[in-house]
Amino acid sequence: MIKKNQRPIYLNIRTIRFPITAITSILHRISGILLFIIIGPILWILKLSLSSNNEFCKIHRFLLMNHYIFQFVFWTVTILLSYHIIAGIRQILMDFGCLNQTLLIGKISAKVVFVLTILLSIFIGILIWYPLNQF
Repeated sequence: MIKKNQRPIYLNIRTIRFPITAITSILHRISGILLFIIIGPILWILKLSLSSNNEFCKIHRFLLMNHYIFQFVFWTVTILLSYHIIAGIRQILMDFGCLNQTLLIGKISAKVVFVLTILLSIFIGILIWYPLNQF
């Protein structure tokens, strides 16, 4: 009878190197969860702002007082949304067979997702912090 090796397994998460395709997939799921959580407060603020003119003015005053914090939160939410959409389009293209399901294509498309998200976040950041009417 062959005796199995019964050594304890120690998985140190910091030493495991995930491939870029796994990182893309994990971040896509995390961004979806965060967007799901964020949608509640956004809809609540929208409901308040549409309920009356007085509530709209209160929310507008609050956002003007916390201008830079609001801009950063808005930028973060748009980055989450843009990453989730871009990674979702990649996943749909792979599911429909438009992208060959090879490891090389998976790595390249994952890198494209990250590059597009970085470029889009820079572009959106410029639009938020330096609006077009200032130029």
